[in-house]
Amino acid sequence: MILITGATGFIGRHVVARLVADGRRVRVLLPTGVEPLPTWGEAVEVISSSMTDEEALFRAVSGTHVIIHLANAQWWGRRRDLERVELEGTRAVIAAARAARVGRIITLSHLGAAPSSAYPLLRVKGMVEETIRSSGLAYTILRSGIVFGAEDAFINHIAMQLTSTPFVFLMPGRGEIALHPLHIDDLVTALVCALERPGTVDQTIEIGGPEYITFEDLLFTVMRVTGIARTIVPVPPYALRWIIGVYGRIMPRALVTEQWLDLLATNRTARIGNLYQYFGFQPRRLEDTLLTYMRGQRYWGRAVRYTFRRRPRA
Repeated sequence: MILITGATGFIGRHVVARLVADGRRVRVLLPTGVEPLPTWGEAVEVISSSMTDEEALFRAVSGTHVIIHLANAQWWGRRRDLERVELEGTRAVIAAARAARVGRIITLSHLGAAPSSAYPLLRVKGMVEETIRSSGLAYTILRSGIVFGAEDAFINHIAMQLTSTPFVFLMPGRGEIALHPLHIDDLVTALVCALERPGTVDQTIEIGGPEYITFEDLLFTVMRVTGIARTIVPVPPYALRWIIGVYGRIMPRALVTEQWLDLLATNRTARIGNLYQYFGFQPRRLEDTLLTYMRGQRYWGRAVRYTFRRRPRA
């Protein structure tokens, strides 16, 4: 039995679908009030509880041999939500897993994560990593580059911003930061492969796609694929953080959050061949993949729906 937290998120949905398709027994832990996805049917066992309910959490981990821990608040949460959902939530999952003698925990982190980082998202992710390493459980930590796909909250949000801001796009800094995008299907394949590869146990593995790209080049790529042309205006990151802080207090959600900017604060790359070395397959190229689902899309409506959607409860 495999337990998955964060199963209704972008990555979690794809992981559950892959495991079910492979015929594996899957259990998911959903926050109270969150409905299971209709596509799961009876193939997925659902336990509804918050990660602060020790009794329900113990029931969720009992009988499982692996936990794939994906619960996070990085796209919608504020700083306090990061600590409550990711750090405190991870500690609660580890305590329950040790009590239930779970064999292993697999989790997803970010390239550049470190407890000493100056950026809240990368600092919290680094603290989560250290908590897992010192837990006494067998673990695998995958540090990933930016994950993209048809419903991602990074590249799609760039397209939404291009649509909703006439004439110009406010770019944080000079756009020289190097990114290492990875397609969602390739990330899911790596997570599933990690279940069967002993060499990934007690390892922190950095992975990304087949190419590096600067943020400025990524903007030009998205504009080329979507056909939405804007003039790029460099803006100091601290000014954008101030604007986002004000906007976030007015609207239910913002297309760009402080955590979104944390991902653009420093170069975030892994060695190109890592994915093949550890998991034995070649990842998809960025622009070729974007063309399969971004061309011809209408992002204005999606931007409005996202902005007025209520935040999840931490």
